[in-house]
Formats: sequence, structure tokens, C-alpha cells
Amino acid sequence: MIRVLIVDDSAFMRSTLSSMLTADPEIQVIGIARDGIEAVEKVASLKPDIVTLDVEMPRMNGIDALKQIMEKTPVPVLMVSSLTTEGAGVTLDALDLGAVDFIPKNLSELSINIVKIKELLIDKIKKIGKKGLVKRQMKAPSSPLIMPQSAYTSHRRVNIIAIGSSTGGPKALQNIITLIPKDFPVPIVIAQHMPPAFTKPFAERLNQLSAIEVKEAESGETIRKGTAYIAPGRGHMSVQRKKLTETVISVSEERGEHIYRPSVDVLMLSVVENFSGHVLGVILTGLGNDGSRGMKEIKNKGGRTIAESESTCIVYGMPKAVVDAGLADKVVPLDEIAGEIINSV
Repeated sequence: MIRVLIVDDSAFMRSTLSSMLTADPEIQVIGIARDGIEAVEKVASLKPDIVTLDVEMPRMNGIDALKQIMEKTPVPVLMVSSLTTEGAGVTLDALDLGAVDFIPKNLSELSINIVKIKELLIDKIKKIGKKGLVKRQMKAPSSPLIMPQSAYTSHRRVNIIAIGSSTGGPKALQNIITLIPKDFPVPIVIAQHMPPAFTKPFAERLNQLSAIEVKEAESGETIRKGTAYIAPGRGHMSVQRKKLTETVISVSEERGEHIYRPSVDVLMLSVVENFSGHVLGVILTGLGNDGSRGMKEIKNKGGRTIAESESTCIVYGMPKAVVDAGLADKVVPLDEIAGEIINSV
């Protein structure tokens, strides 16, 4: 059984989350807390496998409670976040402090997709709760990042890097992108599953921390070397070659057949279509199998592929799908991925 503590000052949210989670026989809600002080006490006494933690609460807010939880009794924490720009900033702060992911607070406003949201929430709780807290030992920015050259099936020059990630991805991407040098000679395109209000603040935060430029991609803009483009959460991002030396970004708000937005497959398939085998595809932590089609095409066209190893994944879903299908040239822990990217160009 995955033992869950629900922390929220809203009786409606406590009831909604509890009824959603207890519908699964493998999940047990072992307690509730109405504010941060209760949360810290109950995490210590009940020792849950995972906690859902609201941000705005009386007496002690979620951020202060998270700090104390991670200090005293570390446990996987999912933040309950409003899907607004303001909510995005606070949630990104929480991820920096050790929260593993977030879930939408406005569940009542998402009733059209409530069945799908319930399935994703249960899957997320079970996968994260079973694995527990992942301790990622990252290299300092000054540490050497030169990795051994081996194992790639392709020796073609890499002209673009395509990265896909989901649950646990924001922190993983921060750990990778902040280590890329300023003079990096090719563009980087990234699809991270995120709500629309989150991708721009996330890109801005990465930009402040990184040597290269990081931005939320805009439809119609030309991609440049030494720049990382975060796909907007409102739709699917793709690239299109206009001339031999010019490739532009396109953003479509059509959901199509894809469960997640922005879709990793949509991005990677467009990249390999326009750059053929001169692509490095990277799949990081996340639920599901988004990206496996794109990685297969990259591999088939003679590109290079990397999957994050299970040891550092918050959720070993997307990389597992790639590894199990035999599509990964290399399977490496998070702290080696920046070095592999640098050495690929």
C-alpha cells in the first residue's frame, strides 16, 4: 500500500483528493492536515510514503512546511498548485526546495478531463510513492564534464539537441542546462510536460541560472545556436526547415491524439524530419512513454540517443519505454548527461 498524507486547508480539496486516491486499492490515505504546522507534525509521526501539500494555508504556508519536512523527515512531496503564473513561481520555488512534482489545485474546473486527471494522479502517486525520494548527487559547475567517447551507433555530426521530460523534469533540466557552456555550437529544443502558465516562468528561471540563453519558444522564430527553447505549455512545438541555414519554430494548439502537452514525440519527429540523422535525442524522467516514437525515428535515421538511468529518475517511465525497446545508445545517470551533450557536438 502507498500511504498518503493530504495537506490542504480546503475541505473540498481534502475530500476530492481523498476520494480520488482511495478509489485505487493500492493507495491508503493515512491522514489529513489543515495547515503547515500540522503537516510537519504528521509527516514525523505517521511517516507517509508521499505527501500532497497545498501552498496557501493559515499558520504556516506550504513552502515553509516543505522546508521543515525536507530538513527533518524528507519524503516525496507533490505540491498542490494553482495553474497561474503566480502559482508557477511558487511551485518552481518548491521544486528547488525538494518537492518532486505538482498537481493542479483547480480540479473542480477541470471536470471535463477529470477521469484522465484521476488516472494520471493515481499513477503519479503510486510510481513516486513506491520509489521514494531520489537523492541526485550532481557535479559542481566547475567540475570537469568530459565523458568517455563510446557506444553511439552513429558518428554523424550533431546539429541539434532534442530533450523530452515530464515528472521530475524541471529539476533534471536545471541540472543539465546550467552546465552547458555559453559558446555551445548548436540549438537545444525541449518539451517538458507543463501547464501553459508554467513554461515561461520556468524558461526565465533557467535563463537566469544558465550561461546559454534559455527562452520560451515563439511560433515563427528562427532557432539559433547556443540557445535552448522550452516548448510552450499551451500546445505542441515542432521545427521546420525554411532554408538550408534557417529553421523556424511552429506551435500548434491542436491537442490531436497526444495525452500530454507539449508532446515530446511531436517535437522529436519534426526535428528528425528536418535534421535527419544529425540529431541527439535525450529522454529524462517522466511518466508514460511520450518520446519513444521520436527516439525510434532518431535512431532509425542514424542519430544518437540517450536515456536517463533508473537510479536518478524521479519516475522511470519515459526512459524505461526507450530502454526496453532497445532505442538508447547510452543509459546514464543525470550527472553524466550534460557531459554527454557537450561531447556530442
